[in-house]
Amino acid sequence: MSEQKQNQRHVVIVGAGMAGVQTAVALREQGYEGPVTLIGAEPHQPYDRPPLSKAILLGKAETSAFDVDFASLDVDLRLGLDVTGLRPADRELDTEAGPVPYDILVLATGAHPLTLPGAEGVPGVHLLRTLDDAVRLAPVLENRHTVVVVGAGWIGAEFATAAREAGCAVTVVEATALPLAGALPAEVTTVMAGWYAESGAELLTHARVDTVRPGAVVLADGRELPADAVVVGIGARPATAWLAGSGIALDPGGAVTADGRLRTSLPEVYAVGDCVSFPSARYGERLLVHHWDNALQGPRTVAADILGAAREPYDPVPYFWSEQFGRFVQYAGHHAGADTLVRRGDPAGASWSALWLRDDVPVALLAVGRPRDLAQGRRLIEAGTPVDPGRAADPAVPLKSAAR
Repeated sequence: MSEQKQNQRHVVIVGAGMAGVQTAVALREQGYEGPVTLIGAEPHQPYDRPPLSKAILLGKAETSAFDVDFASLDVDLRLGLDVTGLRPADRELDTEAGPVPYDILVLATGAHPLTLPGAEGVPGVHLLRTLDDAVRLAPVLENRHTVVVVGAGWIGAEFATAAREAGCAVTVVEATALPLAGALPAEVTTVMAGWYAESGAELLTHARVDTVRPGAVVLADGRELPADAVVVGIGARPATAWLAGSGIALDPGGAVTADGRLRTSLPEVYAVGDCVSFPSARYGERLLVHHWDNALQGPRTVAADILGAAREPYDPVPYFWSEQFGRFVQYAGHHAGADTLVRRGDPAGASWSALWLRDDVPVALLAVGRPRDLAQGRRLIEAGTPVDPGRAADPAVPLKSAAR
């Protein structure tokens, strides 16, 4: 196919979050001149999600809309439109407004938060994923309600932080022994458990919810917790149920399986962001990354491949950040497979880091109040540069100076 014809095919992007918006932007930045349609299920102007659990929730901002002029980019933005199916043989999407044809399709549908079994439809039970969710929750904080948070993951910790800042009484219920059990090992999360009490929130571990009813959460051991509001933060699942019957390959967790250029099992169909897993040569396994930076970086690879300009496979060092209980927490890399943990600073203090090594090569770093460690450590991880573990353990030594 000629370059001119390649550059005139209709690209349809499903999902108007960070990944979808950045795919449209990257296509134009890289010189794509063909028609681009961006479809979003929500009626709102596309917006950034991190402020939902911070400024918007606390009433410090009304919107976090992306600063993108879709008209000047010549992107056909279709909002409030649910996509219900994919028929690859016809190169068409099924939507509530009728079929939408495509030449090239990009899946950027993100993830749906998991719901608490038995709590669906109970008054006062909330999720925190969308702008509408944050708007509904804002009065809970404004009125200083008694809140029970189910799940001590990233969202649970960030909401508990905002609720305590607003003056709410907060109890966090976690089924495992420690917060962030699914994301980080106990060797670093043990100290994080103390952050809850320090903030005035109560953290209940090894606690499972039996029943939720208006005004109360009943635990499996019979304890009853008063709750004007319940916020559920127990994880998310790729938003891919609508792809049933399309023939696209999904992994057991429901994520679209893509190759190193984020191409799916269907021709001319890509996937990017929270809904897709991809092979990582860096870490020797397939990764599913539910974080903002992945949704920012992946679209550049997709756009380059659509234009026939992709050179390197998509293999980033995952990165995310969180603000919780007065601390700025950053993480880069993937610690599974590490054989050594190097601590920098006292975890009981205000700032410290943890560096994971494999054969003395950094593979992941957690930084609490040490952004310079994160920046330098991320570069070491990206380059695969070995370090001296002894020097790396000295918090007074810049990480870059520990390189061999």
